[in-house]
Amino acid sequence: MTTAGTKQPNFHRCRLITFSLALAAMNSMTALGEEPWSSYGASPGGGHYSELTQINALNVGQLELAWEHRSGDFREVYEGVEGSTFASPGGPRPQSSLQVTPIVVGDTLYYCTPFNRVFALDAATGRERWVYDPGVDTDPVMLTNCRGVSSWKNPTATGEACDHRIFTGTLDGRLIALDGATGKPCEDFGDSGELDLHAGLGDHLRSEYGITSPPAILGDLVITGAMVLDNRRTDSPGGVVRAFDVHTGKLKWFWDPLPPGEEAALGDDKQHYQKGTTNVWSIMSVDSQRNLVFVPTGNTSPDYYGGHRGGLKKGLDFYSSSVVALNGSNGEVVWHFQAVHHDLWDYDTPSQPTLYEAVRDGDTIPALAQPTKMGHLFLLNRETGEPLFPVEERPVAAGDVPGEYYAPTQPFPTIPETLVAETISPDSAWGITPWEEDACRERIAGARWDGIFTPPSVQGTIAYPFQGGGNNWGSPAIDPQRKIILLRTNHLAGIVHLIPQAECDQHPTAHPQKGTPFCVTPDILLSPWGLPCTAPPWNTLDAIDLTSGRKMWSVPLGTTRDMAPFPFWFFKGTPGLGGPALTASGLVFIAGSGDFNFRAFSTISGEELWSTRMPTGAAATPMTYLAPDGRQMVVIAAGSHWGGRSGASDHLLAYALPGHLAPAAPPIKHQD
Repeated sequence: MTTAGTKQPNFHRCRLITFSLALAAMNSMTALGEEPWSSYGASPGGGHYSELTQINALNVGQLELAWEHRSGDFREVYEGVEGSTFASPGGPRPQSSLQVTPIVVGDTLYYCTPFNRVFALDAATGRERWVYDPGVDTDPVMLTNCRGVSSWKNPTATGEACDHRIFTGTLDGRLIALDGATGKPCEDFGDSGELDLHAGLGDHLRSEYGITSPPAILGDLVITGAMVLDNRRTDSPGGVVRAFDVHTGKLKWFWDPLPPGEEAALGDDKQHYQKGTTNVWSIMSVDSQRNLVFVPTGNTSPDYYGGHRGGLKKGLDFYSSSVVALNGSNGEVVWHFQAVHHDLWDYDTPSQPTLYEAVRDGDTIPALAQPTKMGHLFLLNRETGEPLFPVEERPVAAGDVPGEYYAPTQPFPTIPETLVAETISPDSAWGITPWEEDACRERIAGARWDGIFTPPSVQGTIAYPFQGGGNNWGSPAIDPQRKIILLRTNHLAGIVHLIPQAECDQHPTAHPQKGTPFCVTPDILLSPWGLPCTAPPWNTLDAIDLTSGRKMWSVPLGTTRDMAPFPFWFFKGTPGLGGPALTASGLVFIAGSGDFNFRAFSTISGEELWSTRMPTGAAATPMTYLAPDGRQMVVIAAGSHWGGRSGASDHLLAYALPGHLAPAAPPIKHQD
C-alpha cells in the first residue's frame, strides 16, 4: 500500500536486487563449504533451523503453493501374504507413511519415498531430474517409510562421476551410494554401489531389519544403524552401528552395543555381532570439530519383558534408551547418558541428539538437547555427557512378574519440567459423553498405575505417556539466536497387557516376544468409541527457554476436523507425528497433527500466523531453503502415517510468497 506523496518502488529493480542478494547468499554459503539444509536436520547436528528471513511474520499469510511433486509410491491398508512379520502370518499391512524431510544441495532437492525410490528435483520448480529405484520388495515389510537421504561432497572436486554422493538406506537392509548428478549407483562403493547390511547379523528374518533414517556423514565416513522390528523375539538382529568409507564402502569401524568388557556370543560363522541388542533406528548427529558421533538408542529386544537381559549393572540393555557419544575415528564410547534404566515400556530415545551452544555465567558450553518419549528433556554437556541442570534419581514402582527384575529408580530432569503430566486416575477419566467417561473410568480403575514407570503386568498397566511419546523422532528444533527449543508433544495414555505364552493364540493382535514367558498388547487407552481416555489437548507445540529451562508457551496443535464428522471439529490438540522447523525471522512451521493443516506460529509467542489445507495429513518434519530463483521455499511431505486407516498418499508440497520473485525482507533483529 502507498500513500499520497510516497514514491512507489520500481518493482523490476527490486526483483533484480532480490535476485542478486539471493545469489550472493548462496555463493557465500558455497564459499564457506556450507549448504542450506543439506542434512536431515538442516545441519549435521540437527536443529531444523534456517537463517532465512524472506518469509516473516508480516508476509507469511501470503504463502501459496509453488509446486507439487507426486511419486506414486504409497499403499493403503491391505491383506498381507504368507511370511508376514505381523503377529499373525498373512495379516493386514498398515498403509505407507511419508515421513521424509528432503535435503537441498546446490540447486537440487533430494528425497526418498516409502518404497525407497530416490528423486532429484529442480529446487525452484519441482521438475524431476532423475529417479533411482532400488527395487525393494515391500510386500513382506511391515512399516514402509523413509525419513531422508544424506549427502557427501568431495572437498576436492575432480569433475568425475560421484564427486557428489547421495546415500540412502533401504527397508531390505542395504546402504546405497548414488551419483548426485545422475542418480546412477557409484560403482566403486561396495558391490556396484551398494552394501548388504545383513552381513554379520547371523540367521534372522530379513524383513525384521531395515534402514528407515538417513545415515550420518562425518568426514569420509558414512555411518548407519538400522530399525529392528519391535517385540518379535529375544534373538532379533543385533543393533550394531557401522561406519564405512564413503569411496569404497569398506568397513572402518563398528560399535556393538554390549556392556563394557563383554564380547558377542556368536552362534555361527555368519554372525559377527551380538543378537538382541539395542538398535539405533532414529537420526544420529555428528560434531566434526570434536570428532564425535551421537547416537540415540532404542530398547533391547523385546521391549516389554527384560528378565533375560542379565541384570541392572552390566545387562544387555546397558546402553538402551540412551544417548551415546562415539569417537568418530574408531567407534569407541566416549560417554553415554541413560534416560531409562532397564526399559520395559518401549521408552527408547527417539529424537535426534541436537547440538547447540549453551551460555552459563558468560561462558559458552557445547551442549546437546535430548528429548524422550516420557516428555523428559535432558540438556547435556556434549563433551562429557554431564547434565546442565540437576537430574534426580527418584524411586519408582516395582513389579510382580515372575522372572523379571526392576530398576528401583529412574532419572528425572528437574529443569526443564516434564512436558507430559505424570498423573492419571479414575477421577481424571475423560469422555465425550457420560457413558464414555464411565467406560474410561472403569478401564483405568481395572489397570495398574503407580506413576510413570509402573512396570507392565498381566493385570494391565497404564503407560502415561504411551509408547509413541511424549516426544518422538520429529522433535526438536532449536533457534540458536533466541536460545529457544521447540518440541511437538503427544499427551496420550497407553495400556500394556502381558499375556502368558500359552494364551497367546487367543490374542491374534499380540506381539509375540518369542523367547520370553509373555506376548504383549501395547495399546492406546481408548474409550469404546475410539477416543482417548485422557482429556484434550492430546498434542501440543511447546517452547522452552534453553538458558533458564523455563517453558515459554504451549499451544494445542491440530483439530478433529479430519478425524470426526461435523460438528465434532472443535477439539484442539490432535495426535500426530513429525516436528517443527524454525527460521531466523521468528517463524515455526509444523504439520504433525490429526488434521490436514500446515501451520506457521510465532517462535516468541506461539501465536498462529498462517494455516493452509493439504490434500491429506502430514507425518513429517518440514524444511526451508532459498531456491536458485531467489524465492524462499517451505516444503512439507503430506502422505499420512502408517497408524492411520486412510489418507495414505504421496504429496511433496512447496510453498512460497506470490510472484516470480518475492521481495527481500528487511533484516530482523533477534530478541533476547
